[in-house]
Amino acid sequence: MNDIQQKQKSSFIDRFLSFVEKVGNALPHPATLFAGFAFGVVILSWVFAQTDLSVTHPGTGETITVVNLISQDGIYLMLTKLVKNFTDFAPLGVVLVAMLGIGIAEGSGLIGTLIRILVLKSPKSIITFVVVFAGVLSNTASEVGYVLLVPLSAVIFLAFGKHPIAGLAAAFAGVSGGYSANLLLGTIDPLLQGISQEAAQIIDTSYSINAACNYYFMFVSTFFIGIAGTIVTEKIVIPRLGEYKGDIEAEEMHSLTPEERRGLIYAGIAALILTVVIIAGILPENGFLRSVEHPDNIFKSALMKGIVSWIFIIAAICGIAYGKGAGTFKNDADIMKGMGKSMETMSSYIVLVFFAAQFVAYFKWTNLGLICAVKGAQFLETIGLDKIPLLICFIFLAALINLVMGSASAKWTLMAPVFIPMFMLVGISPELTQVAYRIGDSVTNIISPMMSYFALIVAFIQRYDKNAGIGTVIATMLPYSIAFLIVWVVLMAVWLILDLPIGPDSPLHYLPN
Repeated sequence: MNDIQQKQKSSFIDRFLSFVEKVGNALPHPATLFAGFAFGVVILSWVFAQTDLSVTHPGTGETITVVNLISQDGIYLMLTKLVKNFTDFAPLGVVLVAMLGIGIAEGSGLIGTLIRILVLKSPKSIITFVVVFAGVLSNTASEVGYVLLVPLSAVIFLAFGKHPIAGLAAAFAGVSGGYSANLLLGTIDPLLQGISQEAAQIIDTSYSINAACNYYFMFVSTFFIGIAGTIVTEKIVIPRLGEYKGDIEAEEMHSLTPEERRGLIYAGIAALILTVVIIAGILPENGFLRSVEHPDNIFKSALMKGIVSWIFIIAAICGIAYGKGAGTFKNDADIMKGMGKSMETMSSYIVLVFFAAQFVAYFKWTNLGLICAVKGAQFLETIGLDKIPLLICFIFLAALINLVMGSASAKWTLMAPVFIPMFMLVGISPELTQVAYRIGDSVTNIISPMMSYFALIVAFIQRYDKNAGIGTVIATMLPYSIAFLIVWVVLMAVWLILDLPIGPDSPLHYLPN
């Protein structure tokens, strides 16, 4: 490609991204959006209540009509349930509890040290795979991957004689493009599970979803995403970037300090003790972690049903042990400071949840969600799409919306009450719908200027290329986005063909009671 063609291509990318950025920036704050959506539902409930709009409930056979919230009963309901809508919103508690534990592990330095040792101890021949893989694993602890692993990977690649921007790209691809994959459960799992459960109960009030409902699929995805990211980096990104000729020299990589090593030993001992406790409680038939009512079903045990509690307990205990060994925690105040800092990052989420909870509640009360689901399911049946093409279309929709709306929870709070009930009525389980959403939400993160850390990535790249901008990031990351989309769609299709479970006690198909 000559210079003129390159310039024209860059110009087109810049114009397109400027348009996307302009549209995205014109949108109000997500919390304001949900406040508007809640108000809109109230108005629509009045409008449609004046019509004869109704459907027959597929489960009970009763006639469902629109409930008008602009009425004496509706106003009473909105005013008296305002607080309860917020406090009972399923994702709120589970996310806050999980983040308290993660905050201790992050504040102690345990998570950062584990990522660093994973990368630094790897041989040069597999360093690219390790960087991508470590990026995927870092999703367990929210922003650690962005603020620590991404810039560190550039330094590592430069030290190994590779282009530093390729290291940035590989890490960013794992952290953000592979956002939904992981070997461990993270805060995103209970967050999405809570929203999915709320939406599923529009159709089936007794429907319950496990926080680990996508675990099997996401566990396997980690390796496929790691391999795909490695191939793209080695075969496309590195050759395209060529030799690094910038001013920044390779830095000497420092090994762990004695304090960090001691902290890891302490954390390892704590993890071993916790593992023994879990094994002792789950393996025997009368183990104390087994369900009293269903002792033979491990998926109903306190280990699986209380997965959020275990995320908190394991992260907190191992974090405290590391902090004591490494000297990063001097007293209990330091531990509480780590928990408090994690809550500081959740303040905007709490504000968002307040309005999102009202929207979800209003949507359920008015029966608009159920009516949309039944009407939508009838439409899907008429067009005759099989489950795999239908879910692929949904993945593309989620990926497209992700370009202009960055928050995973905000998008799912908006989409779940419509698509989960709709897909349930055509036999697709909420757990499977959530998998499809997570794929679409992940693959375009790395090319979306609306992603919250996108500006930070641009700043990191500009350290090695002062002329770099949004177009540089998009051009570098687009191959990853396409590769991840293809890999995940194929993997999901194979999974469905083989009829494999996507997680503990998580069906692929929904069968009404």
